[in-house]
Amino acid sequence: KLEEFLDFKQLKTSLKEAILLDYYTAGFWWAKEMNFSLIQLSGFMDLLNFLLENLSDKHMTLVDNLKELGRALAGIGETDSERSGDLNFFSIEQAKAIIDYL
Repeated sequence: KLEEFLDFKQLKTSLKEAILLDYYTAGFWWAKEMNFSLIQLSGFMDLLNFLLENLSDKHMTLVDNLKELGRALAGIGETDSERSGDLNFFSIEQAKAIIDYL
C-alpha cells in the first residue's frame, strides 16, 4: 500500500525507490509498534519526510538536520502555547523515543 501511496512505478529497477520505500516502511512500522495514534503516526511520517527533504533538497549536514529536529520537537510537554510547536501531540517520552529512533 505504501508503494502505491508513494506512486512508485519502478520499484523493481530503481534503487532510489527501493531505499525510500524501506525508509518509510521502517518508520511506519516503528511508529505502529510505539502505538502512536493516527495523528501521531501522520506527524511522525511528516517528520521523516521533512528530515529527508532537508538532506536531499537543502543538502543539510547531519548536524544541521539534527538541529532542525530539535527545533521541530522543541516545546513538547510545555504548557506555554508560544513555545509548543506543531508536534505537541507527542508526549515528552515519545519525543525522546523519536530522537533515539532517528
